[in-house]
Amino acid sequence: MHRFLTLLVILFLTSCVPQTVSTPQLTPTSLPSTIAEAHEVLIDFFTLLNERKYDEADNLYRGSYESLQVFNPEIDPSDHTALWAWACEKRLLQCLKVRSATFQGLEGDTHVFQVEFSNEDGSLFVLGPCCGATETEMPPVSLFEYRVSRTGPGKFTVMEPPPYVP
Repeated sequence: MHRFLTLLVILFLTSCVPQTVSTPQLTPTSLPSTIAEAHEVLIDFFTLLNERKYDEADNLYRGSYESLQVFNPEIDPSDHTALWAWACEKRLLQCLKVRSATFQGLEGDTHVFQVEFSNEDGSLFVLGPCCGATETEMPPVSLFEYRVSRTGPGKFTVMEPPPYVP
């Protein structure tokens, strides 16, 4: 009986010793897009617009230019820099700094974020009711959804323009 107890104690103690487990090295077939990279592109896009670096910001945008063209049909539709400049500087688009960008989830290769913006004085940007509507009919909005899509290895682009204020 004494031998049996000794054997149990030895087995118990050896089971507590850390053991090395060998796992095969996995080689990914493609690198997954990362939230941090998409987040950085989103912040950079709005920072560049806010700093009036429209050409650089345009490199981070892959959404529609239709609304930008509607704002000023006299601008050549292929001149994206001029379209951004006109819309941002006339304050039709609120080319503000990002206050916060919270990751909401993935839709395929597209990262979805909820974004808040800061006014120039640092206060929270709130889009109020428009066009004669009351706050009940059109509640104020301070969170805006933005999608950032992966367009290639390590390359992300923003899919929506800044908030529009008529």
